[in-house]
Amino acid sequence: MKARIYRPAKTAMQSGTANTRQWVLEYEPEHRRTIDPLMGWISSDDMRSQVRLRFDSRDEAVAYATRQGIAYDIQPEHHRKRHIRAYADNFK
Repeated sequence: MKARIYRPAKTAMQSGTANTRQWVLEYEPEHRRTIDPLMGWISSDDMRSQVRLRFDSRDEAVAYATRQGIAYDIQPEHHRKRHIRAYADNFK
């Protein structure tokens, strides 16, 4: 049982920073997903793949994983460069 701790990046469809301030602990999948031959749906018998825990800080997530005896891997944060431009730059 291994988990990964990361801070999610904002999606391309959002302009604000909602849902990007908290740290997430997700379990790595233990079993492959299978395709149902009749309907074509993708399914898995791994119940831990549905668990997604949110924490206010990285230290809280690490403390939880350590307390529960979960092996974890911390992924670095995604930093976004902001390009501040004037509207007139679109017509140069």
